[in-house]
Amino acid sequence: MAWYSGALKLLGPFFISSAIKKTIKTSHIVIIAFMLIPLFLSVVISLYNTLSYDRLISNVDKTNRLNQIVKSDIANELWDIVAGNKSFEDGSQYLIINSIIWQINDIMTTAARTESRQLLEVAGRAMNTLTRYVNRLEIQMKDGYPVIENEKILDEIRGVSLLVSEILQDFIVLEIESTATANEKIKQRAFMLVVIECGIIIFVTVFSFFVQMSVAANIDTSIGAMVSLSGRIAEGDLDARAEVPPVKELNSLTENLNIMAGKIKTLIEENIQEQKNLQKSEMRALQAQITPHFLYNTLDSIIWLAEGNQYDQVISITRAFSNFFRISLNRGNEWVSVYDEFAHIESYLTIQKIRYRDILDYSISYEDAMKKKPILKLLLQPLVENALYHGIKNKRGMGTIRAEGRKEGAFLYFTVKDNGIGMKTGQLAKLRGQIRRHPVSEFPGLGYGLYNVSRRLELYYNRSDLLEIDSVYQRGTTVTIRIPDGADQNV
Repeated sequence: MAWYSGALKLLGPFFISSAIKKTIKTSHIVIIAFMLIPLFLSVVISLYNTLSYDRLISNVDKTNRLNQIVKSDIANELWDIVAGNKSFEDGSQYLIINSIIWQINDIMTTAARTESRQLLEVAGRAMNTLTRYVNRLEIQMKDGYPVIENEKILDEIRGVSLLVSEILQDFIVLEIESTATANEKIKQRAFMLVVIECGIIIFVTVFSFFVQMSVAANIDTSIGAMVSLSGRIAEGDLDARAEVPPVKELNSLTENLNIMAGKIKTLIEENIQEQKNLQKSEMRALQAQITPHFLYNTLDSIIWLAEGNQYDQVISITRAFSNFFRISLNRGNEWVSVYDEFAHIESYLTIQKIRYRDILDYSISYEDAMKKKPILKLLLQPLVENALYHGIKNKRGMGTIRAEGRKEGAFLYFTVKDNGIGMKTGQLAKLRGQIRRHPVSEFPGLGYGLYNVSRRLELYYNRSDLLEIDSVYQRGTTVTIRIPDGADQNV
């Protein structure tokens, strides 16, 4: 800054002359006149950026809310109809579908990117497909088709709903990625403002040049902060914020950038949390599917034994039935001890052995050191149930189910083995693939039980490699799960 001080000393005497005063006055007028130009540009750019980000955020918000409707409302409404809770005419399924199509078209009108509009067009075509399935379901119900046929159509509708949901999720990702492009445009406009300011500094007189130095410094600092902010946001740092600059013309732009970063972060966090909550709700719903048919069959067995005056077995099965549901409910807690989990499957097998005494035998063994270890409840019962219904019952003669537990290193291992019918190589590979993704129609019973266990393990332990299945056709199936040892958490 030595040159700056020297120039002031050299030009100082002229500042007190009338000519200099007139020049200073004129310079101020020129500065004011020319400063109106960047002010106008700042306002225009700020307004444009505000509208652009508002459109992006609005599209993300609308699509996110629409996604929740697609995931649940259509399937729930049609399930009530298929289940007989309401008639097809009283259902609001078409209102929901028309509302979704209208909202997709509305969002499409504000989507700037061609890829985004193409995704929405695909979603619209998928909704037309879904509408045809609903029409087909209406015809089947009017023609008195069996419930199982209606449920097949309902599964197709759920599949199309999931496809539409995935398309909308892809649209949300594209809209969020568009913010990076918007940030680059902000940099370009900021650079344009710098160039204009530099031109103004060159144009004005020597005195106005020195006056403008402080203004230019403030503008450069503010624009630099916004460029830095936009760069950090583009790199994924949504916690980045810029301080309010000393240049008022840039306040609105900076505040909008800060608000935009906060809203994007909030929307992403809300979407992630909603997905986790939805998955946990789905797991609880699948878990609830384990027991209804078992309840009916067991009550029928108790009645049958009582009518045959087999009171000892009535007492045995009733006691096992009581213990089974006591552990299942567990006062609403998700965690039980290893001891209770094995007691739970022992109660289950006691009941089933009474019902299938000619074909079923079982054994249970585990290390005593595991008794008080914590474990998610209802992890082993679905595996035992699969072993009985899909292994033992499909072979001739007596079958055996063995449930075992052991501790190795930092993990607890639980194995359910049966010597039932087993699976062929292709069938086993297909089942493994279904469990990694989602159960499909080829193996609805087997797939749901194992899928439920696998997904609950993944959700609660945050790992996807905790369940393994091995099977040999005509020799049996082995399912092994492992969980981290919670030795410091006694239940």
